Amino acid sequence: MAVEEEGLRVFQSVKIKIGEAKNLPTYPGPNKMRDCYCTVNLDQEEVFRTKIVEKSLCPFYGEDFYCEIPRNFRHLSFYIFDRDVFRRDSIIGKVAIQKEDLPKYHNRDTWFQLQHVDADSEVQGKVHLELRLSEVITDTGVVCHKLATRILECQGLPIVNGQCDPYATVALAGPCRSEAKKTKVKKKTNNPQFDEVFYFEVTRPCSYSRKSHFDFEEEDVDKLEIRVDLWNASNLKFGDEFLGELRVPLNVLRQSSSYEAWYFLQPRDNGSKSLKPGDLGSLRLNVVYTEDHVFSSDYYGPLRDLLLKSADVEPVSASAAHILGEVCKEKQEAAIPLVRLFLHYGRVVPFISAIANAEVRRTQDPNTIFRGNSLTSKCIDETMKLAGMHYLHVTLKPTIEEICQSHKSCEIDPVKLKDGENLENNMENLRQYVDRIFNIITKSGVSCPTVMCDIFFSLREAAAKRFQDDLDVRYTAVSSFIFLRFFAPAILSPNLFQLTPHHTDPQTSRTLTLISKTIQTLGSLSKSKSASFKESYMAAFYEFFNEQKYADAVKNFLDLISSSGRRDPKSIEQPILLKEGFMIKRAQGRKRFGMKNFKKRWFRLTNHEFAYQKSKGDQPLCSIPIENILAVERLEEESFKMKNMFQVIQPERALYIQANNCVEAKAWIDILTKVSQRNKKRLTVYHPSAYLNGHWLCCRASSDTAPGCSPCTGGLPANIQLDIDGDRETERIYSLFNLYMSKLEKMQEACGSRSVYDGPEQEEYSTFIIDDPQETYKTLKQVITGVGALEQEHAQYRRDKFKKTKYGSQEHPIGDKSFQNYVRQQSETSTHSI
Repeated sequence: MAVEEEGLRVFQSVKIKIGEAKNLPTYPGPNKMRDCYCTVNLDQEEVFRTKIVEKSLCPFYGEDFYCEIPRNFRHLSFYIFDRDVFRRDSIIGKVAIQKEDLPKYHNRDTWFQLQHVDADSEVQGKVHLELRLSEVITDTGVVCHKLATRILECQGLPIVNGQCDPYATVALAGPCRSEAKKTKVKKKTNNPQFDEVFYFEVTRPCSYSRKSHFDFEEEDVDKLEIRVDLWNASNLKFGDEFLGELRVPLNVLRQSSSYEAWYFLQPRDNGSKSLKPGDLGSLRLNVVYTEDHVFSSDYYGPLRDLLLKSADVEPVSASAAHILGEVCKEKQEAAIPLVRLFLHYGRVVPFISAIANAEVRRTQDPNTIFRGNSLTSKCIDETMKLAGMHYLHVTLKPTIEEICQSHKSCEIDPVKLKDGENLENNMENLRQYVDRIFNIITKSGVSCPTVMCDIFFSLREAAAKRFQDDLDVRYTAVSSFIFLRFFAPAILSPNLFQLTPHHTDPQTSRTLTLISKTIQTLGSLSKSKSASFKESYMAAFYEFFNEQKYADAVKNFLDLISSSGRRDPKSIEQPILLKEGFMIKRAQGRKRFGMKNFKKRWFRLTNHEFAYQKSKGDQPLCSIPIENILAVERLEEESFKMKNMFQVIQPERALYIQANNCVEAKAWIDILTKVSQRNKKRLTVYHPSAYLNGHWLCCRASSDTAPGCSPCTGGLPANIQLDIDGDRETERIYSLFNLYMSKLEKMQEACGSRSVYDGPEQEEYSTFIIDDPQETYKTLKQVITGVGALEQEHAQYRRDKFKKTKYGSQEHPIGDKSFQNYVRQQSETSTHSI
C-alpha cells in the first residue's frame, strides 16, 4: 500500500536485523538476570516482537523482520522489555531513530545506546491551532484587545497504558501573567476533535506598526506566548499523564491579525534528563529503509521495454538486465528487482534460461557448475524464494514445527554430549528426522511450482549439452539449487523462510544444522559422500544413508521437477493456507437477538474460505466462502473509536475486524482482496463507516441496504502468491542504474577500448563481461538515455513539490525536521522559495 502524493505513489519498506543487546542493567533481586524481548515500533505502534530470551543481561535475538510501511511515521523505535509474570512488563530502555536519520545507518551493523523512557521521550502527534487578535471596546469606552485561541484538533497522540482520554490546557504566558484554561476531555481517542475557543485579554495597540503611548508594552507583548499542553485524563493515583506541549510566540501575529498552522508536539523544556551513556546498555541493529517514488506506468515505458527484451538479445551479456548485474556492487541488488519485474510480466523463465546458458558456456569444469554467486544463481535463488514459498511451507513446516516442539536430543558429536545422553539414541533420533524429511522432499515433486520446474528443465538441458560425457551433470545442475540453495537453508534457518516465527533455541538449532548438512549431502549426489564431511562423526553417521535407494530417490525427484510438462492439474485443488492469526471481530448480527460485542478469535484464510474459530485448531464458528466476499476495505476509526479496523463485506452484512497493528491490517486487507479479486459480484462502492443507531455514519443514509457512498479502492493482481508492482520494480532498477552511473560510463569506455584495441586490457575494464562490444555499447547508450529522462522527471517533480509545499500545513507541521532538511537540500539546487 503506497502513500499517495500528487502525481506519484510513495512506497516505504524496512528490513531489520535485530542482533543482540549487551550490558543491560541487573534486576534488583537475588538472581540479577532478566527475561527480555525486543519490539519494533512505528512511532509507538508495535509491529513486531522477538522471542523472550530468558535469564540474560546480554540477550541474543538474531531475528529478521521485513514490512511494507502503510502510513507516514516520524520514528522507527525499538523497546527492550523485561517480562514480569505478575505485573505489566517493564521497559528497560529504547532506541528511537528519526525517519530522516535512517539513511545514516543503511545496511550496516550499528550499536545504539538504550535511552531512558518517560513521558517526554514518548511525545508524538500534532495539533491544529488558530490565533486571532481583535479590538474590543468595553462598556466604559476603553479599547482592549482580545486574543482568540482555537484548538481545532489533534492527530496521532500517544496511547498511555492502553488508553487515551486527552484534553488540552491553553495558557497565555509571559513574565507577569499566566492564565490557563482547559478543554473538555475526549474519551477513547488519540485523534480528538476539540474545536474549542478560548479568549485572553491582551492590552496593546491594534497594530505593531502604529506608534502610541503604549511603547513600553510592545516589548512586553513580544515576550508573551500561547502555551498548549496535552494531557491524558487518568484514573491512576499518580495524576494525569503528560502527552506533549507547544509554545507559540505572539509575534506570529506581527504581520496579520490571524494565524493558523499545524504543530508537532514537543517534550517539555526540562524533560528527558539524560542519564550517563551506557547506563541502560546497548542494542545492535541493522536497518535498511527504502523509499520508492513511483510515477504512472507510461513514464517507465522505454526503460521497462528495454529490460523485458533482455532474453531475446544476442548475446545476452549485451542486454540491459545483464548490464545491471555487471554494474551493481552485489549481484543480489540487481537480482531482486529484475526477478520481480520478469515474474510480473511472465518473462522470468526465458531470461534465466538465457543467462544460465551463457554461464554454462563459460564454465570449464562440470563440478563447479552454478557454484559461484553469479547473476544466474542469485536470480534463481530469488525466483525460488518468491514462487516456492508456499511449496516450502507445505513440504517442511509440519515436520519443522514438530522438531521445535519435541526437543529430542540429536547431538552426535561425542565431545558435545551432555551428561546422561546416549550417543546411539541420539543417532537414532537424528536418523529418523533425516529419513522423514528426505522422504517428504523426494515425494513432493508433483507440488513443485511450474515456474521452478521450467527453470530446472532449462538448466538440465544446458548442462547436459555442454558436458555430454558427464552423465550426472544433468542432476547436479538442478540439485545445486533445489537442495543446496532451497531446502537446506530453509531447514538450517527456518525463521528466515517464515517456517517458524522466531530464531530457534540452541538445541533445536543444532539439530536442524545436522539435518541440513545430511540432506544437502544426500541431494548433492557426490561420488564420495563421507569425504564431503570435515567431521568424522558426520562421516560415521552418513553410513546409515549409503544405500543405493537414497541416490535413486534423489534422481527420480530431480527427473520429475526438471521434466517438461510433468504438472498434475489436480495438485492445485487442495486448499492453500494463505494466512492465519488472532484478531478481534465484532459480532455480525447473524442472530436476531444478542449483544454485538467484540471478541478475540483465531482467523484462517485459504483460497477456498475465510473462517474464524475460538482458538487455533477448534471447529470454525463461522466460515465465509471466498465467492461471498464482495469487497475488503478499511473502516474509519470514528465508527468504534478503534484503530486498524477493516471490513469484509458479504451479501447480507459486513464483518468488522480489528488487526493488531497497521502492518497486520494492511497484510490481511491485501491478501483478502487478492484472493477475492475475480469474484463476479464484487462491489464498486462501499460505506467507509459502520451502520450504527439506525444510520450509516458516513452518509447518514437510514437503510442498512443503502448503496455505498465511496468508490472501492483499486483492484490488485489476482495472483495469490505474487503481489508485484511492475512500475515499482522498474523504479528500483532505475535507481540502481542511477546510483552506478559512473560504472555504466566506465563500461562504455571498456566497449570502446575493446572495439579498437585487441591487446591487453586495462585492469579497471577487466571486471566486465563484454562478449560483443558494439551491441553492449548500443544497449548502454539506450540505458543511459532512459535513466537520464527519468532523472529529469524526478528533478522536475521535486522542484514542483518544493514550490507547492507549505510549512505549517497538515502534511508538514511546524517542527518537522525532515521537511527542514528537505528545504535545505532544495535551497542548494533551486532558486524557488516557499
